[in-house]
Amino acid sequence: MKTLAADEEASLCEGLDTGRRLGVHPNEWLHVRARRGTKVPMPCTAGKSALRRLAVVCGLLYSFHSLLHAAGADLILHGGKVVTVDGRFSIHEAIAVERGRIAQVGRSADVLQRRDSRSEVVDLHGRLVLPGLIDSHAHPVGACMTEFDHPIPTIERIQDVLDYIQARARALNEGEWIVVSQVFITRLQEQRYPTRAELDQAAPGHPVIFQTGPDAMLNSLALKLSGIDRDFKVTDGGGGFAEKDPKTDHLTGLLRNCARYVKIKSPAPQAPREEKLRRLARLFADYNSVGITGVCDRNADREEIECYKELRRRSELTVRVSVSQHIGSLGPLAEILASIRQVSQDPLYKERDDWLRIIGIKTFLDGGMLTGSAYLRQPWGVSEIYGISDPDYRGVLFIPKERLVPMVRSAVESGLQFTAHAVGDGAVHALLEAYAEVDKDLPVRTTRPCISHSNFMSREAVEQAARLGVMVDIQPAWLYLDAHTLVKQFGYDRLRYFQPLRSLFETGAVAGGGSDHMQKIGSLRSVNPYNPFLGLATAITRKAKQYPHRLHPEEALTRQQAICFYTINNARLLSRDDQVGSLEPGKLADLIVLDTDLLTCPEDDIAATQVLRTYLGGRLVYQRQSSVTP
Repeated sequence: MKTLAADEEASLCEGLDTGRRLGVHPNEWLHVRARRGTKVPMPCTAGKSALRRLAVVCGLLYSFHSLLHAAGADLILHGGKVVTVDGRFSIHEAIAVERGRIAQVGRSADVLQRRDSRSEVVDLHGRLVLPGLIDSHAHPVGACMTEFDHPIPTIERIQDVLDYIQARARALNEGEWIVVSQVFITRLQEQRYPTRAELDQAAPGHPVIFQTGPDAMLNSLALKLSGIDRDFKVTDGGGGFAEKDPKTDHLTGLLRNCARYVKIKSPAPQAPREEKLRRLARLFADYNSVGITGVCDRNADREEIECYKELRRRSELTVRVSVSQHIGSLGPLAEILASIRQVSQDPLYKERDDWLRIIGIKTFLDGGMLTGSAYLRQPWGVSEIYGISDPDYRGVLFIPKERLVPMVRSAVESGLQFTAHAVGDGAVHALLEAYAEVDKDLPVRTTRPCISHSNFMSREAVEQAARLGVMVDIQPAWLYLDAHTLVKQFGYDRLRYFQPLRSLFETGAVAGGGSDHMQKIGSLRSVNPYNPFLGLATAITRKAKQYPHRLHPEEALTRQQAICFYTINNARLLSRDDQVGSLEPGKLADLIVLDTDLLTCPEDDIAATQVLRTYLGGRLVYQRQSSVTP
C-alpha cells in the first residue's frame, strides 16, 4: 500500500487536529459525507499531480465546513451544566448528539450552530447533565421475579418475619415449603436470626427456611426432610457446617454455607418466559427512571443470559448489559477450568456488542457480612447477632488456594475478567494473593481483574490492588443499611478499612459503585436498593441508617470522585470506557438530566435527586412526567 506524500500527510494531520480541537470525532468524516451523498475523498498517493494534492486539502476543508455549519444534529441540549467526566472533569453549557453518538460539547452558541430543521433542541434551564449512570453489580433476572406469584411485604422485625410465614402457611397446602429469602438479620430491629423454635411455632405443618445467601435458619421439619441431624457433615468438598448449641450439642437450625443441602420443593408456579421478559423490561425501565443506562449481572447463568439475548433480539433493551457468567467451584478442577475457557468462546464475549456482552466469570470465595460467614483475618467473636458460639470462628472460605490459582490463571489466559464474591478481609487477601501468584508470569492487569464487594480491606490490600491493577466493585448501600449492626459487632476501630473508597482512589485503584440488587422492583424498596443517588450520598457522607455518626469520614469521596465512581470508573471496570462513562465526542450518547446540581447542592439533598430525562444512544428512554422543564 502506497503512503501519502509529505505535504498531503501534513494537510491531513492538520485537518484532523483542527477537528479534534473543535470537538469533532474523526469518525464523523464518514457520517457527514455519506449523509450529504458525497464520496469521502481518498488520500492521494505519492507522485500524483499538485492539482490532485490540492483537491485532497480542499476536500478536507470542505468536510469540516460541512460538519460545523451544514450537518444538523439529531439532539441538542443547551443552556445547562454538562459534566463530561473526561480526564479534566470539564464542564460545558451544551451537548450535541448525532447518530447515537456525542458530536460536540461546548458553549451553547457554538453547539447550536449544528441545529437544522430536523434537530430536537432542549433548553436545560441550567440543569445538570451527567453521563448515564452504571450499576456494576446487580442480579436483574432474579430480582424482577421475586414477587411474581405474590407480593412480599417490608420486613423490619422478627415479628414481621413470623407474620409473613403464617400468611404463607394459610395460602399453601400443609407440608409445602415456605421460603423466606434475603431478609438480612443486620437490618432487623432485633439484629438476630429467628430461632428454630420461632419458625416451628409459626408454621408447625410446613418446612420453613429463612435463607440469606449460602446461610440459612431451618425449622425442625425442614431439617428432618433434608436429612440434617447432629451427625451431618459436608461431603462435597466445599466449606460449611451446621451450628450446634454449645450447652446441649443440639442443632440450632442454623446452617453455615450449607443451604445447598436443603431439599426444598418450591410450591411457587413457574413463570412463562414471556412474563419473565415483560418483568425484566419493566425493571430496566425503572433503572432508567433513576438514571441507570448500564448494568452488570454479576452471576448470570445460561437461562438468564438467554433472557437478555431475547430482549436484545427484539430491540427492547433500555440498558446496556454486561455479564459475569457464573462458574461453580465444586467438582473436578479440570471440568471447572474447561468451563472457564468455554466462556471465552461465546460470541457474546468475542463480538463486543454495544448492548449485550459477556465480560468474564464470577465465583464465590466466602460467605456474607450480613449473615455471619464472611471470611475474616481475625475471629468474628462470640455473637448473639449472628448466632456464633465459637470464639475462634473466622467465617467460611469456599475455595482453597490450590484450586483458586488455577481458576484465576485459566480466566487470564482466556482474556476474561475474573471476579469473586469476597466480603471479608481474609477472602480479599486470599484473592489478591492468587492474582499476585498468576501475575508473576502472566500479567493480570490487561484483563481488569476484579473483587466483588471487597467490604473489609486493609491498607496492604488497597495498595496491592492498585499495584496489580485489580479493580473492585463496591455497594455503598451496605454501609448505609448495615453500619449500625457492624459497629455493634466489631467496634468502630475494626471498621477502619470498611469500604475504603478514598484510599482506593488515592492509590490509583479503580473502584466502581453497584447495588447488589437481588429482589423486587422499586429503587428504594428493593433488596438491595438500587437508587444510585442513595449510593452517591453514602459514598460522599459516610452516613448510615440508625447510626448517629459518620463511619470513618476519612474514607468519604469528594463529589467529583463519587460521580466518577458511578460513571467512568464503572465503564473501566466493565471494559466499556472506550464507548461510555464520559461525555466525549465519538462516545455513545448515554446521558441523564437531573433536577439537582450534585456538585453544589446541600449534602442532604443528594439522595433525593430526581432524574428528569434519560437518553440511551441519544434516544429518550425516560422522561419524568411531572417535569415541565427541560
